[in-house]
Amino acid sequence: MSGYRLGSLARAAGHRLHVHDSLGSTNTEALERARAGEVGPLWIVAHRQTSGRGRRGNTWTSEPGNLTASLLWPVNDVDPADVPTLGFVAGVGLMAAFRGAGVAGLALKWPNDVLASGAKLAGLLLEAESLPGGRRSVVMGFGVNVAAAPEGLPYPATCLRQMQYTTRAEDLFVHLTDGIVEAARDWDRGRGFARIRERWIADAAGLGAPVTVRTGDTRVHGIFETIDGAGRLVIRSDDGTRRTVTAGEVHLGTAATAA
Repeated sequence: MSGYRLGSLARAAGHRLHVHDSLGSTNTEALERARAGEVGPLWIVAHRQTSGRGRRGNTWTSEPGNLTASLLWPVNDVDPADVPTLGFVAGVGLMAAFRGAGVAGLALKWPNDVLASGAKLAGLLLEAESLPGGRRSVVMGFGVNVAAAPEGLPYPATCLRQMQYTTRAEDLFVHLTDGIVEAARDWDRGRGFARIRERWIADAAGLGAPVTVRTGDTRVHGIFETIDGAGRLVIRSDDGTRRTVTAGEVHLGTAATAA
C-alpha cells in the first residue's frame, strides 16, 4: 500500500490517483499521459522524484518524505486567456490543505511559492500544452518540503518537520486533493477568478511592502499593491504610477531593497 489516497470531495468529483515509487518528474509523467489521450482529472504522485523542475528552468529537489504531486486538469471548456489563473487555484487549494492539516502562519508569495517566516516551504508549477485534435491540458505541480528541506539553495528553505509539525506527506495530500476541488468550484472555469483572487490576496506575502521584480535586465521596484483581475502583480512606484508585471524573479521586504 502506498499510503496515498484521495479526499472525499476529490473522489466524488471523479479524480483518480496513480502512485509511483520513483519518477523523473510528476509533471512530465502527467503531460505524457495527456499526450497519450488521458483527459483527467488525474493525480500523479511519486515517493521519490529524481529530476523535478521549477519555474524559469530551476530544478526542484525532492527529498524522501516530501510531497511531490501533479494534477492533470482538462481545460477544453476554458477560455485560453483564463487558463493561467489556474496557478492561483493551485495556491489557494494548497493553503487550504495546510489549514486542514493544522499548519498555520504561512503566506503565498507571488506567483507560485508558499513561505513560512520568509523561507520557502512549497513551490507550484503550472504547465499547459496543446494536444492533437484541438485538446488542451494543464498540469498543476506541487512540491512541499514535509520531512526535509533542500540545502545549498540561493534562498532560505524550510520544511514542516523543522517547524515542529508531524504531518505526513500522505496526510497533507488528502487535504490537498479536496482543497483543489473546492477552489476549482470557486474558480468555475475561470469565470469566478474574482473569488480566487480575494482568497489569494488574503494570504499574500508582502502586501503593502517593498517589492522588486527582475526579468532579464529589467528591474521594477515599488510597493506591492495587489494582483489584478488577470493575476498580474501590481506595483506602485514612488511617484504613484502603477505597473503590472506578468512574470519575473520576485524579492520581498528587505530583500527587495538589495535586489
